[in-house]
Amino acid sequence: MTSKPHPDRAKDIIASFQPTRDEKGQERPAKLSDRVYGDIIERILQGEYGEGDRLPSETRLAEMNRVSRPIVREALSRLREDGLVRSQRGAGSYVECRPDRAMLDFAPLDSLADMQRCFEFRAALEGESARLAAQHIGPASLREIERALQRLEECIQAGELGVDADFGFHLAIAKATNNRFFTDTLLSLKPQINFGQNLARNLGLRRPGQHLPEVQQEHVEILQAIREGDPERACHQMRQHIGNSRRRVFEG
Repeated sequence: MTSKPHPDRAKDIIASFQPTRDEKGQERPAKLSDRVYGDIIERILQGEYGEGDRLPSETRLAEMNRVSRPIVREALSRLREDGLVRSQRGAGSYVECRPDRAMLDFAPLDSLADMQRCFEFRAALEGESARLAAQHIGPASLREIERALQRLEECIQAGELGVDADFGFHLAIAKATNNRFFTDTLLSLKPQINFGQNLARNLGLRRPGQHLPEVQQEHVEILQAIREGDPERACHQMRQHIGNSRRRVFEG
């Protein structure tokens, strides 16, 4: 059985990524590099810049967006990290791949930069979380992580998105650190984390035989490293998993 995407649920989560407000309740302006980032993605999606095409120069992009060149460089750096563009010294930047336009059914362009920052932060936070979990793992904590992984497997077999189960797996690892600050921080990020998980898994339903088993195998490898008490491998597997999750958002 294959589930259909859940746009209504995605829209609820998207609310957490609306422009933030200051202490007076006024919207804070979007970061300039985020605006450039979104503009380039939109032009790629519209076909203005095709795969393999050279992007305008940094100077031209700065003029088009009425920003400085350092702002453009920051946006291009993020696009490179997302695997959307590649840069060659002395030759400029080129479109590496075109994102799946279906992602806009679940995420507005102005939310993507924040979502990608969340992935960056998670890689640092959860990499260390997995490292500490491997160092301090006990029988009770290990059983909790194993149960969380089993719940996730049941969701996959039932053709469900499993966003809550996915978060539960990561939360179980945070709890296994025996440091409540990892758990508290992860819980505080739950709306943003769920946003990325929801988007990736909805897009993954377009190729369920590849996407979800791939994600689950990464979870299995994280668990194995923790079970074997290998802190460095646990950290590496977690950071790699979150980096892959970030890329899968654009692969669709």
